[in-house]
Amino acid sequence: MLSGTQDLVVAGGVQNMSMVPIGFASGGAGEPLGLTEGPFAGSEGWRARYGDRPVSQFYGAELIAEKWGITREAMEEFALGSHQRALRAIDEGRFDRETVPFRGVSVDEGPRRDTSLEKMAALKPLVEGGRLTAALSSQVSDGAAALLLASEQAVREHGLTPRARVHHLSVRGEDPIRMLSAPIPATAYALKKTGLTIGDIDLVEINEAFAPVVLAWLKETGADPERVNVNGGAIALGHPLGATGAKLMTTLLHELERTGGRYGLQTMCEGGGQANVTIVERL
Repeated sequence: MLSGTQDLVVAGGVQNMSMVPIGFASGGAGEPLGLTEGPFAGSEGWRARYGDRPVSQFYGAELIAEKWGITREAMEEFALGSHQRALRAIDEGRFDRETVPFRGVSVDEGPRRDTSLEKMAALKPLVEGGRLTAALSSQVSDGAAALLLASEQAVREHGLTPRARVHHLSVRGEDPIRMLSAPIPATAYALKKTGLTIGDIDLVEINEAFAPVVLAWLKETGADPERVNVNGGAIALGHPLGATGAKLMTTLLHELERTGGRYGLQTMCEGGGQANVTIVERL
């Protein structure tokens, strides 16, 4: 749309993680879950630069927890809060305007009403001596989301009523081994480019791929946790990969409208060490 080649676009995605494992695209037939030793196996250039360290989101999340000194207990408290916020939003009907029932399913199935810090503490870590457990990551989820994007010309021609405008969008990269910490420099770049401060941002939606991703981001940005993922995040609501960007923006827009906020910031980590940031202004 910025290039002028399109004026009206439906942007979104769909993901069926329950049928297609996350690593399937880079895996091989006959391997468990389609996984082999990784997409960079045998790459001399990669190994010359990064060595033989694992290339894994799980490994990257562990590195983030270690670098920023985030304890398992702190991550479990954050994860519990994600479930509690999501359940409150469901019970108060906050998602009613932004969701469409599908084949009898009208409410997200991920949030756990019966979870607790005690139950989380009883889980085994993913690796011996590690901090991450299944409770501290996003879930295997199926979902779809879409947004209608329009240029000023399309708004006029079709008589549309815009709900928000894109104030800024950018992408940044960071350490591909740590992989999931790129929202930190990406957010700093977006704020610098726009002249805004983190205090100017009324609401934030940041993908909870793993609890340390958000907790490290909070430490570095100084953002108010009460403005971040206020209706829960991916730990509770899921992370259907191809749909997550549109899903987060949909929730961000509706919550800005519900609360009367002006600026909303969306960011999400991505495999390979990249992160997108979009800042919108409610109209």
